[in-house]
Amino acid sequence: MLSITGTPEDPSKTGNSIADIAAGMYAYSNILSALLLRGKTGQGSHIDMSMLEALAEWMGYPLYYAHDGATPPPRSAASHASIYPYGPFAAGDGGTVMLGLQNEREWKVFCDVVLGDAALANDPRFCTNALRSENRAQLKQLIVGMFARMSTPEVEARLDQAQIANARMNDMAGVWAHPQLKARERWHSVGSPAGDIPALLPPGRNNRYDYRMDPVPAVGEHTEAILRELGLDDAAVQALRTNKAI
Repeated sequence: MLSITGTPEDPSKTGNSIADIAAGMYAYSNILSALLLRGKTGQGSHIDMSMLEALAEWMGYPLYYAHDGATPPPRSAASHASIYPYGPFAAGDGGTVMLGLQNEREWKVFCDVVLGDAALANDPRFCTNALRSENRAQLKQLIVGMFARMSTPEVEARLDQAQIANARMNDMAGVWAHPQLKARERWHSVGSPAGDIPALLPPGRNNRYDYRMDPVPAVGEHTEAILRELGLDDAAVQALRTNKAI
């Protein structure tokens, strides 16, 4: 048995947010653990999953920076709070590339191969991660200045050559047109009251079955069928209609 309760905003509510994702991940691992335990003991488990606790677990790294009244790291949006360069950077054609450096070896090859300035690796402002993070505004200017001379594909090519983790930041149109979604045949046409529309298949594949993708129903299209399944007879359905409940 599984129960998931509470968001950080309101412990009495659930909703579609990052908290749902975190709770879902930990619910999944707890369910697997419960299944393994049942296989050994024959006993089922009750799993109580809190969205707040799941999200707090995801914040564990920056939380310790603020332990016992210490100054927390500054908000950094999509960038990393304590590793730099790590996050989104604009290219010259208006695109944005996400990249992440993990260690000093990557910093050196980033300067040499991507920025074309091997000497920058030993610049006293940037020669350690702590200094790069402290002086991120100055370093960002240098990186964006170099990237401004290149298109997004050119930036990606240099990062790939340097074996630096990277990804293009897509807008919604970019996701719709993503070549990988097309190559993996993830789009499926479904009917709707407004005509056929594209819909993504659920994540993952199973060679034992195909996903069921029915048309989007019109408002109230299945109301009576559902009520019949719930056991309501003609009189009960008509009473609901008379009272304008349906």
